[in-house]
Amino acid sequence: MALYLIGDVQGCDEALGRLLDKIDFSPSRDRLVLLGDLVNRGPGSASVLRRAHGYGASARCLLGNHDLHLLAVASGAHKAGRRDTLAGVLEAPDRDAMLDWLRHQHMALHEAIGGSDLLMVHAGVLPQWNVGDVLACASEVESVLQGSAYGEFLHDMYGNKPAQWRDTLVGIERLRVIVNALTRLRFCDAKGVMEFEAKDDAASAPPGFMPWFDVPGRRTATATVAFGHWSTLGWLSRPDLLSTDTGCVWGGCLSAARIGATLAEREHIEVHCAQSQKPG
Repeated sequence: MALYLIGDVQGCDEALGRLLDKIDFSPSRDRLVLLGDLVNRGPGSASVLRRAHGYGASARCLLGNHDLHLLAVASGAHKAGRRDTLAGVLEAPDRDAMLDWLRHQHMALHEAIGGSDLLMVHAGVLPQWNVGDVLACASEVESVLQGSAYGEFLHDMYGNKPAQWRDTLVGIERLRVIVNALTRLRFCDAKGVMEFEAKDDAASAPPGFMPWFDVPGRRTATATVAFGHWSTLGWLSRPDLLSTDTGCVWGGCLSAARIGATLAEREHIEVHCAQSQKPG
């Protein structure tokens, strides 16, 4: 049995199929975690959702910003963008089943492997949060998404403020900070104030900001945090970090990490991808 983590698929089902063939993935034997952004920008979002759903308990999925965007568009809480490729889901006869399955996926996941913590999110975590905080905050958003008021939440989800976590936050402001950290974060300052404009590599941090994972004193530094979202960062593997988005939809690669008996045992497997959209 193996555990595989795969970065942003973004509707590139053909590449996902080739990668799963390359790793010889078997849902009866192996486990798979898709680290968010299953859909959008690529040509086969519906096929990705059907494939992941079809694997049952062998596949777990995180919700990324594009997945939440799909739910918001489908519920009428937000308009589709000009570069979106969501029609295959929105116009499908099994649309409702796919969307219901998607909104029951995860905002964060955790596994203990070889006595160490593997924390999985789509984008990042705030420096004030420890592993338990991340999972508790993720659960708050999951409960709303899976409840009867999820359409109202999706309507109010968008926005960059508040830009900083406070334990006293309540309501939509609290939920928005959690969503933004877990699905959009790249850079923040030493106090955890988030910055959302810069999207280049780690060396391009705006003045006063740094990659979220390099904030001194980050409370998740004793765990390994696996994430996607940041295609210009690319593959990065270090004891406390595993970055997996290698730009599949932009003509890069789709990457998988095979996790062994310990978190130090990692294998990087990738397939090259046809470009579906131009960056920018």
